[in-house]
Amino acid sequence: MENITFEELLNNTLKEITVGQTVTGKIVNISSHGEIFVDIGYKSDGIIPKSEFPLDSENNPTDQFNIGDRITAIVLKLNDGIGNVLLSYKKARFEIDKKEFESKLNNKSVFKEKVVEVNENGLIVYSKNIKIFVPASLSGVQRGENINDYKGKELRFKIIEYNPKTKKIIGSVKHLIDEEKKIKENKFWDELDMQKTYKGIVTSISAYGAFVDIDGVQGLLHISEMTWERNKKSSDILKIDQEIKVKIKNADKENRRLMLIYEKKGPDPWDQADEKYKHGDIVKVKVIKIMPFGVFVQVDKGIEGLVHISQISERKIAKPEEILKVGQKVNAKIIELDKENKKLELSIRELEGTSNEYIE
Repeated sequence: MENITFEELLNNTLKEITVGQTVTGKIVNISSHGEIFVDIGYKSDGIIPKSEFPLDSENNPTDQFNIGDRITAIVLKLNDGIGNVLLSYKKARFEIDKKEFESKLNNKSVFKEKVVEVNENGLIVYSKNIKIFVPASLSGVQRGENINDYKGKELRFKIIEYNPKTKKIIGSVKHLIDEEKKIKENKFWDELDMQKTYKGIVTSISAYGAFVDIDGVQGLLHISEMTWERNKKSSDILKIDQEIKVKIKNADKENRRLMLIYEKKGPDPWDQADEKYKHGDIVKVKVIKIMPFGVFVQVDKGIEGLVHISQISERKIAKPEEILKVGQKVNAKIIELDKENKKLELSIRELEGTSNEYIE
């Protein structure tokens, strides 16, 4: 023991390290070039060059660490050529990030990351230092959008493919959207309430009605369920993206189809027709449709009647257009009211010669 040299004593107290080993030490110096020197308990200090920090890091190594901080790295070489142990923080950080990434993957987590690169094939994001590719077809980029505008934007996505050997990792916004949509749809159908009033957004309009989105579920609002007026068009009542209140008329859970009723349609005006109108009443009407056998007129919203060609004028006419036109307002006399069958017949002829005959 007395013959042991200081160098031998020092070597006995220092740990052995090997290439590929993960080591942790204390930072003893940071150079102006961003090199970090670390005391790893070895006979020489470790050095982490700037090139061995993550390439996607937005910060300078000197902004992330201070002298005295502890840092973990992987041994690349026992001698970098000038006596220091060459270390890589990038590789150690990758292993840590990889374990965290795999844990999130196993838990089926949703990822939220910023797009750092864009190309014609898709988007590139990083989860810490794990590179993920999101193909354009799965990116959620809509037709007509410029994919380059997505650089710097945050994406929400799921991982649909992971191969640690080839480091191939594929993310998908589309799969996440579809999954969340399915969850919303299932929740809607499970909690469906026929008595409830729902808020919906008009997504499309056609001649026969409109489609309305309710919590991700599309329902058909037929024109007959929008208004009691037969001459109204869907586009006269609703606009695309308009928020409306609807009730459910019919729900086919098996085929997942909804038929809706517009809340503003209101009660059937024919319910009080016999209270509001009587046989012999003179009412102002509007010509809404001309047929060979007569004209249909609007008496009130949702209440229409027929003026037969024989009841238009005392003189014989070949067609209603000889006297009347669509949109014209005239006075007419109620000659028949059938509430049960929603039939109303009127006469203009019986008012001929009076001051209220044709008013405009």
